[in-house]
Amino acid sequence: MPIAIAFAASEAPLAQTARAALVGQYGNVPEDQADVIVALGGDGFMLQTLHRTQELDLPVYGMNRGTVGFLMNAYSESNLVHRLKDAQEEVLNPLRMHAQCADGSHHNALAINEVSLLRQGPQAAKLRITVDGRLRMEELVCDGALVSTPAGSTAYNYSAHGPILPIGSDVLALTAIAPFRPRRWRGALLPKNAKVRIDVTEPEKRPVMADADSRSVRDVVSVEISSAPEIAHRILFDPGHGLEERLIREQFA
Repeated sequence: MPIAIAFAASEAPLAQTARAALVGQYGNVPEDQADVIVALGGDGFMLQTLHRTQELDLPVYGMNRGTVGFLMNAYSESNLVHRLKDAQEEVLNPLRMHAQCADGSHHNALAINEVSLLRQGPQAAKLRITVDGRLRMEELVCDGALVSTPAGSTAYNYSAHGPILPIGSDVLALTAIAPFRPRRWRGALLPKNAKVRIDVTEPEKRPVMADADSRSVRDVVSVEISSAPEIAHRILFDPGHGLEERLIREQFA
């Protein structure tokens, strides 16, 4: 049977040109009538597409027309239908962020890669970390901290010297960003079902922002982070080039 494809592309000229060529060759249907969405861009656009189409429960196959493309497949205009039929599916569960701000407002967001807290001003942040209702760190002085999923462990988490987590592992990475005290603390591995709360202890003097996959909230006083196993993002990879292989390969680069 033919595959109904919906093509989505970032605003980058390279991605738009690719979309026009592929639509001309394979046709295009609205996303709510598609069997699969083909996303053209980089990792940031892939995350946007997964979030935007979450309610459709459709697999998303990315082709790299961006920069890094860790979540993308190699770009080619030939044999796309064959590649889609042979593609292997990975299921990603996002993190749920609930942030409370200094003005009393509350904000919710989902993150496929990570939820991060970052200092807003020139002074280091002071954070208090609680896991499953138990205080684990009274004070972390740092540029920030993040909680990462396995899928996001090679992104910001890895740049902050956090561990790479195998896809399918039921763990999250809690990683400090430029810790000053305790200076040598690099973070912890937590069960996937852990509930993490991070409080900002001096929010007026040392303001902090929270970010969930590039969606930011400023002047937070507390952030609660937990996995959302009821939400499943389906992402497709060419055989032999799935996330598990990429995560292993990244550690030997």
